[in-house]
Amino acid sequence: MNNSRLWIRAVPILIAVIVVIFKQCSAEHFVNEAGRTAKLGLSRSQEAALGAQAYGQVLSQSQTINSGPDYDMVRRCATRLAAATGAAGKDFKWEVSLVRSNQVNAFCLPGGKIVVYTGILPVARTETGLAVVLGHEMAHATLRHGSERVLQQESANTILTGVNYSMGDMDYNQRRAIMGALGAGAQYGVLNPFGREHESEADAMGLVYMARAGYDPSEAIEFWKRMSASGGKSPPEFLSTHPSHETRVHDLQVRLPQAMQIYRESTKALPPGQ
Repeated sequence: MNNSRLWIRAVPILIAVIVVIFKQCSAEHFVNEAGRTAKLGLSRSQEAALGAQAYGQVLSQSQTINSGPDYDMVRRCATRLAAATGAAGKDFKWEVSLVRSNQVNAFCLPGGKIVVYTGILPVARTETGLAVVLGHEMAHATLRHGSERVLQQESANTILTGVNYSMGDMDYNQRRAIMGALGAGAQYGVLNPFGREHESEADAMGLVYMARAGYDPSEAIEFWKRMSASGGKSPPEFLSTHPSHETRVHDLQVRLPQAMQIYRESTKALPPGQ
């Protein structure tokens, strides 16, 4: 291949790299509560609007539960944890809904919209177990992980698009094979580890939130052991956006002494009965 052909192929990739550098440099820089500087793809108002929109869509397609002991527990737990997020969650418009579903899941959308599926309650077992789940999910929102993921995904897509254009004269099957390999490399080499970092941060801040709210953080270890037992065989950690259950439990054990100190201090200040 002559030099002019190489240059022609390099131009789309160079343009893509310049676009990504510009996006990364001009993105909002945010020092999250975990102490890490993150680059964000969405403003707070955009996050809140998208979160509210997604929340409405989920509820419109779901059967919500609006009374009863499970409903009361979910609301009480979310309220205590929202207060415990402090400055990180002070501008959030927190809402929580309990949805009847067998899904073993709960999530918190950007801006503080929380959905708890009834399927997670048997694994949580108690309000403290539920606090493990909600603390973790609420931490994703206060740490603004969704906005960070948007920028990361956009950057990866921009580079892949530049590479694809650079191979415009190549055989389709050959180009598809190369793009597939590059896409897998981006997923497993960049985006998955990025997701695992977010999960670990949410675990750490979730422990802090539940401890501040007066929930015993040692329950987090038992909860994730139950999740491991109920979830079947997990994929290898390098193929997943989540750390393995073994890694998660080990990391929680390392963080537990500090969380227990916060818990002991917080329980001294709680009103009787909480």
